[in-house]
Amino acid sequence: MVIGWYVHHHGYGHVARFLAVHPHLRAPVVAFSSMPRPAGLAPDVEWVELPLDADPFDGPDGSVVDPRDADPTARGALHWAPHAHPGHRARLASIATAAVERELQAFVVDVSAEVVAFVRLLGLRTIAVTQPGTRTDAPHALAYDLADRIVAPWPHGAVPTDGLAAHGDRVVWTGGISRFDGRDAAGEAETRSVLLLGRVLEPAIRLEATRRLQDRGWTVTAIGHDASSRVDDPWPLLTRSTVVVSAAGQNSVADLAVAGARAVVIAQERPFAEQEHTADALERWRLAHRADASVSAAALVDLVERAAGDEPDWKRWQVAGAAHRMASAVEAVLP
Repeated sequence: MVIGWYVHHHGYGHVARFLAVHPHLRAPVVAFSSMPRPAGLAPDVEWVELPLDADPFDGPDGSVVDPRDADPTARGALHWAPHAHPGHRARLASIATAAVERELQAFVVDVSAEVVAFVRLLGLRTIAVTQPGTRTDAPHALAYDLADRIVAPWPHGAVPTDGLAAHGDRVVWTGGISRFDGRDAAGEAETRSVLLLGRVLEPAIRLEATRRLQDRGWTVTAIGHDASSRVDDPWPLLTRSTVVVSAAGQNSVADLAVAGARAVVIAQERPFAEQEHTADALERWRLAHRADASVSAAALVDLVERAAGDEPDWKRWQVAGAAHRMASAVEAVLP
């Protein structure tokens, strides 16, 4: 039995979740995404690169059409399905072709309301991955209604989930899923060291915060804010740093949890207030200090100083075994 898996191409969190869960699956997988095949993916995974469907395209009369002007939401019923976009048609056609030729039995969607609806119409057992935030709109309601299983990759009760209230019998709360689950800490913890992780601060704020922290005796390391600062394996820095400043996305938070990090999370602006809801939960559970994207350098330094004295109980985020729990939820729908 073969499983299909759709990986959203925005950011790194969706593909990181796939890379964490895939080793726990026993069935072969065909993955679909607009992003290139990720480095390190097991060679037995088929990776189908889908064409983009958000770029301008040539209309029937030869004019250039912006897909935002092509009724992409079907008057609010969908999130994205622009009229006449050749890339959009080709994406769905690729999925349908593989469903027939590879005899797919189940399909994981991380994330797209339209792909959930499409693969369910193909008769596939459908697993929808959801995210925090206010997801009570019509497209999300449609996806939740159609999915055979809904995977929520965070601990039950952490964030409000009004959109899932009517579907509790089909929701699996896995806890946070991290690619680092099971790894040991890399070396001794450092004293007064702070890691600025990712593009969570405007460059001017990052530089000013770095200067202020250094003036107070902190060692500051910044990674992932541009191409030159990318680090393939941030695990040693995550586990050795006294405090980590990070975004409040699901992937980032799960990595903080498995590292047991003292943390300041900065809620980035995302659809449906996803990171605001997550940051609120972390602060309410006393797992991290939170800030908004507009945080000043002075306020961030104060939060770092406060976080340095924390002893967060990250076990509450239930990262240990979460990837295996998601794999089990996926395979449970197979015939």
